[in-house]
Amino acid sequence: MHRAHCRLAALLAVAALATPVASAHAATGLLGGVNIPGIGRGAGLAEADRSIEQAAKLHARVVRADFSWAALQPTGPTFDPSTLAYADRLVEDASRAGIKVVATVEGTPCWASSAPARLKKGCSPGRSEGASSWPPRDPANYAAVLSALVARYGTKLAAIEVWNEPDQANEDYFAGPEKAPNYARLLRAAYPAVKAANPAVAVLGGSLVGSNGAFLRALYAAGIKGYYDGLSVHFYHLTLASLRSIREVQLANSDSTPLWLDEFGWTSCWPHRKIEQEQACVTRPTQALNLRNTIREMARTPYVAAAMVYKLQDSPAEDFGALTASGGRKPAFAALSEAFDRPFGPFSAVTLKLSRRGGHLVANGTGPVGDFMALEAFQGSQLRYRALFTQDRFNRFSIPLPAVLGTHGLRVRVFQYWTGPSRAATRRI
Repeated sequence: MHRAHCRLAALLAVAALATPVASAHAATGLLGGVNIPGIGRGAGLAEADRSIEQAAKLHARVVRADFSWAALQPTGPTFDPSTLAYADRLVEDASRAGIKVVATVEGTPCWASSAPARLKKGCSPGRSEGASSWPPRDPANYAAVLSALVARYGTKLAAIEVWNEPDQANEDYFAGPEKAPNYARLLRAAYPAVKAANPAVAVLGGSLVGSNGAFLRALYAAGIKGYYDGLSVHFYHLTLASLRSIREVQLANSDSTPLWLDEFGWTSCWPHRKIEQEQACVTRPTQALNLRNTIREMARTPYVAAAMVYKLQDSPAEDFGALTASGGRKPAFAALSEAFDRPFGPFSAVTLKLSRRGGHLVANGTGPVGDFMALEAFQGSQLRYRALFTQDRFNRFSIPLPAVLGTHGLRVRVFQYWTGPSRAATRRI
C-alpha cells in the first residue's frame, strides 16, 4: 500500500534487490494490454463488443478476461451454451481487432469442488463463491476444460492463466489447506493438456500477489518447474520493486521464464476516498502519469513479457479504470493509448530542489512511481549520507538531511532504483 507521507525504507530490504537490465526488448516489445469484463456475469454480447472496441482504441495488444469455470460448466463436464457464446464473441471480436486474449480460468463448479460438505450445501451452479474458491477434487477435470478452450480458440489466445491469486490471504480465489501443493497439482495437470491441444498457446503459472517469494519458493518445492511458459504476477504496490524482487527469487531457483504482469494499476478515487481495495487513492492526472511512466519503464526490461492494466472501466466500488463507470474517458485513457502505441517514449525525470531550513538542508522533488528512491549526499568525492525512501501518493518527497552535514559544499543526487544513477537529478549547494 502506498503511504500518504514520505518515509525512509529499510536499507537491507532494498540492497538485496538487483538492478534490472536496461536494454530494450526485441522488436515485438512489451505486450501491453488491459483487463476487461470476463464471462459468467450474465452480460450480453454487446458488452464484449464494447470492451474490445475500447481496447483497440487503447492500442492494446492483449486483453485479459476471467473465464469462470463455474459458469462454463455449471452442472457437469459439458459447456453451458450461453456462456460459451459470450466467450466465442469475446475471442472473435478480439481476433478481428488484432488483439489476443489471456484467459484466466478459475472458480471450481459445485460438482467438481473439493470444498467441505458444509460449504457445498450452499453451492449454486454457475456461481463463483464459497465452494467455488476451493480447488477441484480431480485436477484432470480442470485440465480438460483448458484443453477444450485451447482446441476451440487456438492462437487467438495469447495465454491461459492457471487460476487467479492462489496466495491471496483472503482466500477469495483459492481456499483450503496445502495451497502450494494443491496449486502445483493443478499446474502440472494443466500444462500438458494445453500443449497437447495447441503448443503455441502459452501457459502462465503463479498468478501471484506476493512479491517476497515465500509462496513461489513453496511452489518450486512442490514441483512446478517445467510446467509453465511464464509466471503471472499481480503487483499494485511498488510495482517495479516487486517485479525485481520476484525476479531475484526466480533466478535464485534457476528459473528464467518471463514475467507477465497481468494486473497492476492505480485507483483515481482521490479526494472522495483515501483508500480503495487496499490501495492509496490518487487523482486522475496522477493515475494517468503513473500508468504512462510505468509501462515505458517496463518496456525496457527484457524479462517482463507483458503488462496488463487493471482495468478498462470503473465499477461502482472501483476507480481503477481508464474509463468512467458511464463510459467517459479519463486522462488515463489517453496516457495508456500513448504508452501502448509508443512504449519506448519518454517517461518522467526525477526533479530535485535543495533548500536550507534552520541548520540543515531539505531535499524536495518528484519522481516516477513504482520503486524505491535513493538519495546520496557527497562532500567532494566522498559519500557522506545515503537514504532510501518512497514518495507520497502524489509522487512527491521531502527529505531532511542530517544537520551534521552542514548546509554548504554538498552535492546531492536522487534517483529511482529501477533506472539507476544514470538518470539521477543532481544539485550542488
